[in-house]
Amino acid sequence: MITAKNIQKHYDQLHVLKGVDLDIQKGEIVAIVGASGAGKTTLLQLLGTLDRVDKGTTALQIDGVNVLDLNDHKLSLFRNQKLGFIFQFHQLLPEFTALENVCIPAFIAGKSKTEAETIAKQHLTYLGLSERLHHKPSELSGGEQQRVAVARALINNPAVIFADEPSGNLDTAAAENLHQLFFKLRDEYGQTFVIVTHNEELANKADRKLVMIDGKIA
Repeated sequence: MITAKNIQKHYDQLHVLKGVDLDIQKGEIVAIVGASGAGKTTLLQLLGTLDRVDKGTTALQIDGVNVLDLNDHKLSLFRNQKLGFIFQFHQLLPEFTALENVCIPAFIAGKSKTEAETIAKQHLTYLGLSERLHHKPSELSGGEQQRVAVARALINNPAVIFADEPSGNLDTAAAENLHQLFFKLRDEYGQTFVIVTHNEELANKADRKLVMIDGKIA
């Protein structure tokens, strides 16, 4: 699903990633752990095409596509159609309902309102939010908000979901529910997850735990 070779990243004179090699299979849950400043979030952003790797990078293929060959427009389309994102702070738009928030990536992908809402309702119902479709984020608990973010990440049936500290802003019970949801999605839909986390319990449950130290995978 993901093949990365010699990923390099500089920010001015700061050498953040120093030749990362990575192979992630379809349906795999991979946790990336390490101390603050080790390069975890930078790696996640590069794998998720939210930032560009340095030119010295040898390869970055996702779902059979060499993303290094894509221009900005094609990369944006690829990101919208193939990748899903879950962040520590759910990044829901406060003026929109749960249903409307989930539909946004589908609208960007060109789906009709009817199609987008049908898929969004299916995901929200699956995630136990059928009674919360028309509630705005301020009317939802932290765990509910994060489940809305999961539904939004799933709306375009992505090849990979990238999650950056997805349970870092949740209480223990909500965090455990979210972690169980990831494994349920993997088991039932073959979903691939790449998760940056400081949560050792989640990291230890993953199919693989990768430890980053000083810009490299140990």
